[in-house]
Amino acid sequence: MTETSHTEEHQHPTADVYLRVGAVLVILTVLEVGVFYVPAFHTVLVPVLLVLSATKFALVVMFYMHLKADSKFFTFLFGVPLLLAVGVMVALLFLFFGALTLRGAAG
Repeated sequence: MTETSHTEEHQHPTADVYLRVGAVLVILTVLEVGVFYVPAFHTVLVPVLLVLSATKFALVVMFYMHLKADSKFFTFLFGVPLLLAVGVMVALLFLFFGALTLRGAAG
């Protein structure tokens, strides 16, 4: 048995794929800037920007950090702390929002 039979070979994306992903990232960035300046979107500004940013983040991680082609274990090592951090941030936002709401109702 050779050593190459123990490792899985992953084919990395071509330059064309990187250019397409880069173009999609530019389009998403233009959409983010456009959403910020359109008055009709001001009521849903934060959720729309969060979704666009999360999409850009996922594209960068999958293609430029090569998590799409790497072992699922590396995706797990990257994803679990990320989900934990997002959960802590959401919990803190609710905690501080609740404290501000209670303070505003009391005074």
